[in-house]
Amino acid sequence: MSGEDNNEKPVIYIISDSVGETAELVARAAASQFNSSQVDIRRVPYVNESDEIPEIVEMAAGAKSIIAYTLVLPELRETLVREAKRHNIITVDIMGPMLDALGQIEEYPPKLEPGLVRRMDEDYFRKVEAIEFAVKYDDGKDPRGITRAELVFIGVSRTSKTPLCMYLAHKRIKAANVPLVPEVAPPEELFKKPAHQVIGLTIKPQQLNEIRQERLKTLGLTSNADYASIGRILKELEYAKSIMDRIGCHVIDVTNKAIEETASKVLELYYRGERHK
Repeated sequence: MSGEDNNEKPVIYIISDSVGETAELVARAAASQFNSSQVDIRRVPYVNESDEIPEIVEMAAGAKSIIAYTLVLPELRETLVREAKRHNIITVDIMGPMLDALGQIEEYPPKLEPGLVRRMDEDYFRKVEAIEFAVKYDDGKDPRGITRAELVFIGVSRTSKTPLCMYLAHKRIKAANVPLVPEVAPPEELFKKPAHQVIGLTIKPQQLNEIRQERLKTLGLTSNADYASIGRILKELEYAKSIMDRIGCHVIDVTNKAIEETASKVLELYYRGERHK
């Protein structure tokens, strides 16, 4: 090798069937031990076909390089190793040894699906985003939430609107809720929302009476307050029904239903609506 070749900046090619973040992190950590500013790291993501590999290896052969890779499909790994040997290029398998080791202690074989870590990360962040959304737009705090929500729950106080929003957030669905009170007109945004994205929640008067009385007790208030009176409850439920009828939304009776049971019905309606968009 000539002096000019010796001064050539080393290149680490990152070949991955996904984004290549994992291999790049490992490569940078190793390069930092050899003055990482003198190492060029080049990612080649989303390599999913064997016939892509020879061209990539040819490119690496034109530099002072090594190839680090995270390929879960055995045929891709075999092709890469074979092509690299033809060009005397050093390869580092970042994923393979761990897969092989886990395969010796795990009961089931690996899925061999590229990009699973990224999908798991994306799934997690979508869930966090949905939870933050449910908190931000709880109880009609901001009408903009109605426009941005995938689902909007409406109903009188104590019909499980907030718990349902939080439950669905863990299913990565952004849900907002709006309380219906006779003395307060609902936001206009509610009536512009497609009816299939609005769910009305109703409940039998007697059970709502019991729930509200218990709520007053926990707050240290007298149980005969107007909030828990049958007369007030009937008025609220009648008003809520008029709003739901005006919107033309689905209505679910939550009487004696657990959150999971109501959520199951909501999800059924939601996915049915998604299919018919």
